Amino acid sequence: MAVVDVVNIAGDVVSQTELNDSIFNVPVKKSVLHQVVIAQLAAKRAGTASVKHRSDVKGSRHKLYRQKGTGRARKGDIKSPILRGGGVAFGPDPRDYSKKVPKKVRKLALKMALTCKVQDQQLVVVDKIDLDEIKTKVFAGIIKGLDAEKALIVTGEKNERLDLSSRNVPGVKILQTQGINVYDILKYPKLVLVQPAIEGIEGRLG
Repeated sequence: MAVVDVVNIAGDVVSQTELNDSIFNVPVKKSVLHQVVIAQLAAKRAGTASVKHRSDVKGSRHKLYRQKGTGRARKGDIKSPILRGGGVAFGPDPRDYSKKVPKKVRKLALKMALTCKVQDQQLVVVDKIDLDEIKTKVFAGIIKGLDAEKALIVTGEKNERLDLSSRNVPGVKILQTQGINVYDILKYPKLVLVQPAIEGIEGRLG
């Protein structure tokens, strides 16, 4: 098992902890990470883009004028796509963009993402982050001391003071253990784990 330092909010080493090799030290395959990230981004798409086609537009179906003899271009009814206010040809319809990824593949990709942070030495383990009050300035000082101005912070349980203090700090996101995902882990340069969160991750992926 890999051993990493545990620091306090000032950045000083206070102890060490072991990381399970079956979660934090697995072979990394970019194709698996790519597949899961693409599926996550696709699931976020609303898929609500829509237009009115010729059959959806209200209007007479009567031919505007006779076919021949007027010297003008041939036209059908007023709902024709070539006329203003007519239907749209080949426009988008509501659709579901989500892609299905097997549960085992999603689980494996999560382990790979965590492994990447360990291998790149971008993982920081903090013993605890306790705030006496909701204060953005205090939180900003903490992440500066941890050298994690752009980071994903994972907590073991909901911490309302931490959530509210971090809202106005750009480049930082707070998640609970059950909310961690491949996209967010890879998106942020650093991953900060509050020590109790490690047990939650190992319980979820072990």
